[in-house]
Amino acid sequence: MIAQRKFGNTDLTVSSIGLGCYGMSGVYGPADDAESIATIRRALDLGVNFLDTSASYGQGHNHRLIGEAIRGRRADVIIHSKTGSPRDGSPEAMRGGSDPLYLRRTCEDSLRNLGIDTLDIFCMSRVDPVVPVEDSVGAMAELVKEGKTRFIALSECSADSLRRGSAVHPLASLQMEYSLFSRDAEGQGQIAACKELNMALMAYGVLGRGQLTAHAPKLDEMSANDIRKRLPRFQPDNVEANLKLRAVLETIARRKNLTLAQLAIAWPMAQGERMATQIVPIPGAKSRRHIEENVGAAAVGFTADELAEIDAAVPPGAAAGTRYPGGQMHRLNR
Repeated sequence: MIAQRKFGNTDLTVSSIGLGCYGMSGVYGPADDAESIATIRRALDLGVNFLDTSASYGQGHNHRLIGEAIRGRRADVIIHSKTGSPRDGSPEAMRGGSDPLYLRRTCEDSLRNLGIDTLDIFCMSRVDPVVPVEDSVGAMAELVKEGKTRFIALSECSADSLRRGSAVHPLASLQMEYSLFSRDAEGQGQIAACKELNMALMAYGVLGRGQLTAHAPKLDEMSANDIRKRLPRFQPDNVEANLKLRAVLETIARRKNLTLAQLAIAWPMAQGERMATQIVPIPGAKSRRHIEENVGAAAVGFTADELAEIDAAVPPGAAAGTRYPGGQMHRLNR
């Protein structure tokens, strides 16, 4: 069974590795609902009790899937659910969906689709430059008072927004892409802010959206609806450089009798220990085989020399290409 520990400044107890459910709604190619449900239940059996989802994943599909998977086991699971952004083409959709009315509507829709009474953590996906973060956090704080969520959080925001939001109401965590290929949270100050505020960092994208796994996906192998077809790091100009970095990491993993995925999942936890900040990786999995592989990373440790070797092989900024297409990068770190 995987170890569990107190989550940041909350009274929640979560597994040291979570389960990202994004891929279960078809964004990385076809997904099998029956296998996804079996994967969630297998995760719970292994002690992985921390699920990450969003109202925007499959436009409610992800929530309904999770609701089915946890039926009769609500007490066994901690659900972190993001708001997503409006998908109606409105100006608000481009900004991020931080309007108080949108936040309330999304929280209530999420509860209905999940079939539960209370979220454990309700997380705003992006900070809207037109809506002060204080107003957004204040609106989410009202949902806490009403019992619709136990805790609230932010995603992909700046360190300044974390501090401003926390001054209105305590924030449980920050969710941000953080991996061997994406280390913005170090240079931009989010990890330092989490430490200061006793918040946890939920690290998504730890597997590099597949580039840090045994079978790095190729553009010509992706289905038409695979979102990675639009991501810069998978484009021909960048992918070769990233695969060279991957090969070095795979050699290090093999030497430690790990899969590349296990090394990639264990690394952010080790970074958290080094920086005295709780970092909980939430790698995706949509098969029982992959959740079992992911759980194997929980017991992995690194020596100082090993961490230095990894850092030298893949220093900050080494990955070729931005995390998102240019049109989406402006929505981060604000």
